[in-house]
Amino acid sequence: MREKEPTALDIEAETKANDNYRTVAWTGRYLQVTYMSIPVGESVGLEVHEETDQFLRLEAGKGKCVMGPAKDNLTFEQAVADDWAIMVPAGTWHDVINEGDEPMKLYAIYAPVHHAADTVQKTKEEADADEEAGRDEPPAWTVQPGK
Repeated sequence: MREKEPTALDIEAETKANDNYRTVAWTGRYLQVTYMSIPVGESVGLEVHEETDQFLRLEAGKGKCVMGPAKDNLTFEQAVADDWAIMVPAGTWHDVINEGDEPMKLYAIYAPVHHAADTVQKTKEEADADEEAGRDEPPAWTVQPGK
């Protein structure tokens, strides 16, 4: 398999139409786009990507973004809502919590690629299980740090 062909799309409409926890929309050699839907009261999940910068943009919903240098030291907190963007530097612990009354719809851009191409994960539990089982690895044709 090789990277996707050039693409143009209405990313706001595609993001809002996505009802899965995560849908990998496009994977290139250096960058990846995913759509996410976070149920009311839930979150993306506290995580860190040691060698991956991340850009997130909310297209619907509202909540809170937290970030920091350690899992137990989240020194940054910001209310976020529709049209807000979040930039997460590599090595930064982060989470986005849905504090609204509707599903939070957002898209994420990873550089370099972080997930398996064409992945669809209906729930966070499914995403966690895929990661634990090694089914959510970047494709071999992507450019990863240290390779």
